[in-house]
Amino acid sequence: MNMPQEQHNMIHRAFYDFINDEVLPLTKLDTKQFWQNVAELVEELGPLNSQLLLERQRLQSQIDEWLKRNKDSFDAAAYQKFLRDINYLVDEGEDFCIATENVDEEIAHVAGPQLVVPLKNARFALNAANARWGSLYDALYGSDLIPQSDGLEIAEAYNPLRGAKVVELAKNFLDDRFPLSEGSHKDVSSYVVYFQHLLAIFPNGDTCGLQNPGQFVALSGSKTAPESVLLQNNGLHVEICLDRSGNIGSTDRAGIQDIVLEAALSTIVDCEDSVSAVDGDDKIEVYRNWLGLIRGDLTAEFKKGKQTLVRRLNVDRHFTGKNGNGYDLPGRSLLLIRNVGHLMCTDLIKDAEGHGAPEGIVDAVVSALIGSLDLEHDRQSPVRNSRSGSIYIVKPKMHGPKEVAFACHLFSRVEELVNLPRNTLKIGIMDEERRTTLNLKACIREAKERVFFINTGFLDRTGDEIHTSMEAGPFLPKQQLKSQAWIKAYENWNVDVGLACGLQNRAQIGKGMWAMPDEMNRMMQEKIAHPLSGANTAWVPSPTAATLHAMHYHQVDVFTEQNKIKHRQPAKLDDILTIATIKDGSELSTQDVERELENNIQGILGYVVRWVDQGIGCSKVPDIHQVGLMEDRATLRISSQHLANWLHHGVCSKAQLLATLERMAAVVDEQNKHAEGYRPMCGNLDNSFAYKAAKALIFDGREQPNGYTEPLLHYYRIQAKNDLFNS
Repeated sequence: MNMPQEQHNMIHRAFYDFINDEVLPLTKLDTKQFWQNVAELVEELGPLNSQLLLERQRLQSQIDEWLKRNKDSFDAAAYQKFLRDINYLVDEGEDFCIATENVDEEIAHVAGPQLVVPLKNARFALNAANARWGSLYDALYGSDLIPQSDGLEIAEAYNPLRGAKVVELAKNFLDDRFPLSEGSHKDVSSYVVYFQHLLAIFPNGDTCGLQNPGQFVALSGSKTAPESVLLQNNGLHVEICLDRSGNIGSTDRAGIQDIVLEAALSTIVDCEDSVSAVDGDDKIEVYRNWLGLIRGDLTAEFKKGKQTLVRRLNVDRHFTGKNGNGYDLPGRSLLLIRNVGHLMCTDLIKDAEGHGAPEGIVDAVVSALIGSLDLEHDRQSPVRNSRSGSIYIVKPKMHGPKEVAFACHLFSRVEELVNLPRNTLKIGIMDEERRTTLNLKACIREAKERVFFINTGFLDRTGDEIHTSMEAGPFLPKQQLKSQAWIKAYENWNVDVGLACGLQNRAQIGKGMWAMPDEMNRMMQEKIAHPLSGANTAWVPSPTAATLHAMHYHQVDVFTEQNKIKHRQPAKLDDILTIATIKDGSELSTQDVERELENNIQGILGYVVRWVDQGIGCSKVPDIHQVGLMEDRATLRISSQHLANWLHHGVCSKAQLLATLERMAAVVDEQNKHAEGYRPMCGNLDNSFAYKAAKALIFDGREQPNGYTEPLLHYYRIQAKNDLFNS
């Protein structure tokens, strides 16, 4: 260790050793110079980070005071003028197009699902990375697209009736998206390749090709007896796997063993909302998994029955093109890494006074340092992430163009620090804060050479909406907020602005999560709205959901939809600025209020008890109706802010909230009674860190910066970890 002792004392020892022993030896960087540069970077940018947070507070205080003064005589035009006067709302500026270069095909030219996965969980991260390809047969068999009735139930043993239904639905998909010039895929007895054409042979000896012969692109095996044939539609691949000796293929007329879809084109491996990483040890675990993904050597052991299995990254897939040349495809999702926002600090690096460095700065350094290993020209690993030479960092919870500009400046400095060419670090702008939405064009302008992604997210965006307009009055019940005009305007505005700024064929325009992983039938009915809205990616909660959602991108040519959208009337700023409040809460019945309190509080407790007691940042949490919802901090933010708002405006009382908290604690305990490692709250409410955290999120919600949950969650999780360590 060549670091000066006084400087070394400011670095978390295990973090220092991890970087020195496991990362830097894989680079050409000098260890001493690296740490000196990191210290200078933190010293330079830390104060700027703090200034941005003070700017948030200043603007929020001014908005609070204005809303208080004008609550009974609200005027929309005066409100918009006020927001401009305080520079909350800035001028859009002249039209422009982004100039982002060196982006991968999955970002620019192919539309498809996107997974989000907690990077702290190695097995989940591997599953998500490997979800680039998914079995349609498995996805259909295990989902509720096929009802569990009339002999089609899922049992311990394979159900051939359900299997037959799977094959029927899968071949319907082939007929719909890859139709033959005559007949149906259901009636084909074999497939062969004749010159550069796929031929289907029927039992009577008749043959035909595809209606669109160009959809056949490659095969594996021989032309006369292919092991698989590869089709393409809207840029996405579908592999028909053939094996007459297989357990399925042996019973199939054409010998089809499976139909495999290209599914999760990209995956966000997450350091933020879906992880519980509250100290140096947690963060090192997250960073080590990122290193394993980039190097290609990450593994995870798990039990399946009596067997111990090992999960590894899939290798790339190799076919023979129809012209006889090699046809190679990625075996894994393109990995994007979501860093934390500007708010939190970390004990990984501390200044002389013991203050932690901004966590977002440290995240950027480590993400880029490890990500740079993927770009080495002499890299020997068969597992490669970006083929265009980029590192993709999704940056959440930025408030307006100044914060985007700061992130881009940070990325420039990090590129210098780790010797990367300028603009290697691409930035994803999450449009989930009100000030970013209103100034989205200006935000994109600040990142016009780096931006590869914008998206919308109802939950965080609504949480910030409530916190920003806390003094305007009580908000509508949460479910009603989803149908308000400002939400539709926000969703359309994001696409309108993105297309106007030239993101088409250069960047992703994304939409939010489907939160019910067990309700795939409903997802297939509703989530097609995302590609129809012009989104060339949308979030899904599981590999199964990615496989099924991929079918929507075969149905919808997103880039054609984007061309249509360019000619529509753009969403209106006035609509986005509409505040969805009610007069004073008297419009709501006692039952309405009670139902809202129970739904919100049960959800808060159900998520927080896992986060605080077990360090689980994202999981399927049953709601009050026993529907499993994929929850992360965004859901917690909206629920806690909603209750804080109702308490502030007298829609409910503190006593009501406390009574409901106690009742819902019993409900959550019952729901989790069989969960391994679960610690019940009831009977020990005064000493339950999870219960204390839930209370604080509600009763201290107004005082939390921008309504974020991280400060309180971190505080109580650290206490819970210390308690477990000392017990």
